[in-house]
Amino acid sequence: MICDHRMPKFYIKWQLNPLMTPAKAEERVERWLEMLGMVEASLKDGTLTDWGMCNDASGGYAFSNQSEADLYTSLLKYMPYVGFEVKPVLTSEQVIESIKKVMTGAQSK
Repeated sequence: MICDHRMPKFYIKWQLNPLMTPAKAEERVERWLEMLGMVEASLKDGTLTDWGMCNDASGGYAFSNQSEADLYTSLLKYMPYVGFEVKPVLTSEQVIESIKKVMTGAQSK
């Protein structure tokens, strides 16, 4: 896959909100399957590029290449059942490019 350096990439750490977890098993299963259906749809349409869950079932991660505003809109559908921490990330090529720019600037002084 060719990487477009102009495309944003976000690491999304998500946690289930235990206060919003239904007490009845049937309701939990129904809610889980509903949310996982939304995740599968997001993976299929490219809204999310990767998704995973920790084996303790407390939370997990996802990656997205959407704009900040579009990502915010996408995550709203999971609230208040899921909380998010979102951070922009760089590819290895972007990090190398940045280091080279710094080195070039330091050498010119």
